[in-house]
Amino acid sequence: MHLLFEETGKFLAGRILSEADTSAQVELDSGKRVKVKAANILLKFDKPEPARLMAAAQGVASGIELDMAWEFAPEEEFGFAELARDYFSEQATLGEQAGMLLALFEAPHYFRRAGKGRFRKASKDILALALAAIEKKKQLALQVEAWVKELSSGVCPQAIRDQLYKILFKPDKNAPEYKAVVEASRATHLGPLDLLIKAGAIDSPYQFHWRRFLLENFPKGVGFPKLEAPRITAELPLSSARAFSIDDSATTEIDDALSVQGLGSGTVLLGIHIAAPGLAIQPGGAIDQLGRARLSTVYMPGYKITMLPDEVVQAYTLMQGQDCPAVSLYVTLDEATLEIKSSETKLERVHIDSNLRHDQLDNIVTTAWLEDPDFKHEIDPQPLSDKREQLSFLYRLAKDLKAKREVVRGKPENFNRPDYNYRLIRGTGPSQGANAPVGGSEAHEMASVGANKLWTDGAEPQGSEQVEISVRQRGAPLDLIVSEAMILANSTWGNWMAELGVPGIYRSQASLAIGVKVRMGTKAMPHAGLGVKSYAWSSSPLRRYTDLVNQWQIIACARHGKTAALAAPFKPKDAELFSIISSFDATYAAYNGFQNAIERFWILKYIQQQGITEFEATLFKENLVRADHLPLVLPVAGAQSLPRGARVLVRLGDIDEVSLDIHGTVIQRLDGGEDDKSGSGAPGTTEDESEDDTLSGPIAIAVDLSDADTASEAAKPGDNCAP
Repeated sequence: MHLLFEETGKFLAGRILSEADTSAQVELDSGKRVKVKAANILLKFDKPEPARLMAAAQGVASGIELDMAWEFAPEEEFGFAELARDYFSEQATLGEQAGMLLALFEAPHYFRRAGKGRFRKASKDILALALAAIEKKKQLALQVEAWVKELSSGVCPQAIRDQLYKILFKPDKNAPEYKAVVEASRATHLGPLDLLIKAGAIDSPYQFHWRRFLLENFPKGVGFPKLEAPRITAELPLSSARAFSIDDSATTEIDDALSVQGLGSGTVLLGIHIAAPGLAIQPGGAIDQLGRARLSTVYMPGYKITMLPDEVVQAYTLMQGQDCPAVSLYVTLDEATLEIKSSETKLERVHIDSNLRHDQLDNIVTTAWLEDPDFKHEIDPQPLSDKREQLSFLYRLAKDLKAKREVVRGKPENFNRPDYNYRLIRGTGPSQGANAPVGGSEAHEMASVGANKLWTDGAEPQGSEQVEISVRQRGAPLDLIVSEAMILANSTWGNWMAELGVPGIYRSQASLAIGVKVRMGTKAMPHAGLGVKSYAWSSSPLRRYTDLVNQWQIIACARHGKTAALAAPFKPKDAELFSIISSFDATYAAYNGFQNAIERFWILKYIQQQGITEFEATLFKENLVRADHLPLVLPVAGAQSLPRGARVLVRLGDIDEVSLDIHGTVIQRLDGGEDDKSGSGAPGTTEDESEDDTLSGPIAIAVDLSDADTASEAAKPGDNCAP
């Protein structure tokens, strides 16, 4: 006697060894013995042999027309043997009965299981939906197969080209386009990115980087809704100061200016004036929500994405010739000793006398011009005609402030590497470019109004522009004047908020030890990198959301004094502040990462356009060099025996504009030193030496070749179709 039974979703047949009321001992053809519960027994038979019955059942099942079986099936619950007798005949054989069992079990879209060997047919509507889904899945499988063939032959289907960035970076792993890329990568043994490059999916490396950034950070686009900038309704007194800003020609968000009064009197009043959008924009309002969504302006050569709409920026920017609302810090100094006597914050209107542009004036406002009253250029620009005495004082003050900070730091700041400015020339028109300094110390990056300000005509670069890269030495007089003034303002306001018990968003650094990073928090803590007691970003409220938040808090301090903590928008331990810090940290890192990557793209483009094959460089880490006259870091071969600090001649290899990858080979040592096989090498890394050491590439993509859901599996009938 033999049994047909179900075991964990499979149908097996075997010879009965022994049988009781509730179970039977069965021997399979393989010789394996299993205990079968009585409830799982579906058929008992003498003939044929189990193996022959199962073979016959498979053959019968493959020939059953499911549509006809569904028509024959009763509306109520039924058993497989019953339907076999209705479908075949009253004398349906064991093979036909077993075949019907297999057919019913494998067609859940037609028949729903109701128990062991029991079924109920699907309703007409549900069956129609299931069959339509199966047909769609079959067609998708055929489409995936066709796309795989195209990709494998080096052609990118338009549907995959349209979904390229989503496939690579934010994929829907059930989408047929994604499955086609996975299958084609497996078939060709190429990485997904290499496969798509070979297939011509990426026709513009620049657009690849740009659209990838937009997908990850601006999925809804970079446009703004139409909003009207709110007016500043508070009555603000007009200051007696006449201020001037110092930016580059790219700057449209002019958010800080300086003034100097009292020169020659022995007591000088320094004014640091910050644009005051916080007097009009309110927390929770529509414009605030825009700023909080973006958190910062995004800078890149030739273009920028502003934090706020231009019409909003222009309502509060410190434009020359206008009386502009400002949050002003006035610092009273001894003119001879530069000792700070007192400071005061005012909410007022300030007349902006001029907007100076350092890219036009750096060659005029030199150390000699500032320190020697008798030094003269052939022609001094008109905007400087009445500013020389003020700029000279500001430069003397900046050097003094920097020296005092360096005493606290314990060592001087190193500006031993230059900034590099990028200019993009589009077509045959005039130069259209931007200053985009690379690197910089914490002070330079955070406080210098000249840093990361870009010229833009509103048109996105296309990636084919001619690139010009020029050098601008760090610590230029105008940069130093502005950066030290902003550090003074940000640290003074940070200390003031802490004294009044008003929380702010601070940047702090516990020490200058290697690995100790700058962190953001709500408490005033020392910033070892800057050498100040506390440091709260407050000087760029049009460009950074943290500065706008701090400006709201500072305005409360100016208006309410010792009771400011009760009136400030953000209270101590406010969860909103921590949320803002968390969002800003992540977003700012993403923006900086993109800026570094897109600058690297333009560096590689410059190398190609200039036909550069070799350049001089300095080894600063094992197998990593920094070009001496370009903002480029790259890995090299042939540097194993050289010490850190060795100057070398490097021959460049191939450039990959998509991965931003480039390698070099050391072909000659230039400084004539002895090879240091011990590895002790040159002096240790300075604090600014690690700023642009991160190499871009290879790019991390989200395509996983181990995904199990392949094109062939997508064609299986019945998957996820049971009603």
